[in-house]
Amino acid sequence: MKSKTILGFAELICILGISLFTPAWTLDFWQAWLYSFVFAGSAALITAYLWKHDPKLLERRLTAGPGAEKEKSQNLIQLIATMAFIGVLVVPSLDHRFSWSHVHLFIVLAGDVVVALGLLIVFAVFRENTYAAATIEVAADQTVISTGPYAIVRHPMYVGGLALFLATPLALGSWWGLLMLIPLTFVIVWRLRKEEEFLSDNLRGYSDYCQRVRYRLVPFVF
Repeated sequence: MKSKTILGFAELICILGISLFTPAWTLDFWQAWLYSFVFAGSAALITAYLWKHDPKLLERRLTAGPGAEKEKSQNLIQLIATMAFIGVLVVPSLDHRFSWSHVHLFIVLAGDVVVALGLLIVFAVFRENTYAAATIEVAADQTVISTGPYAIVRHPMYVGGLALFLATPLALGSWWGLLMLIPLTFVIVWRLRKEEEFLSDNLRGYSDYCQRVRYRLVPFVF
């Protein structure tokens, strides 16, 4: 698993580097450097924690991407999500190259703070739920988790992800990058609905949990 973890992290660094600096066609892009430090640094800390305290969850998280899903609909969802995430990086990079947007320094820095907070929410989910795999599945000994962030909304990891996606274009100094939130939000809602159908059919007690915790992402809204 060690080599797979290192390879996965190296892949993340490559995706960030290629998606952010190639379309911009310059390394003089301080917003991208700061964002990469915040994103990759946070991811490294989370990975190190899981490596030491929950290696089984780390292994589950390393099995990700369109090819890892068992259902065709989930393969499509993962493919769209991957393309949309790359778009969240590429559009701001092009924006930087052609100077489409003018984002105030305070908003850029606030965006980086929200990126870190989004990943902190994801970390809180990992600490609470060792079954938080990257694919939709149910382990033999899995039980319903209803504590911690799961006591507030049913899909707290997606809350962290949406916060991350919302803040990324702003952290990169781009207003136009926010347009990529449309397909990302759509695919997240699509995935969580499919996930709920699967868990209701395959995880004992999940339907009762949905009755107790009524909101999926935002309390009193959705």
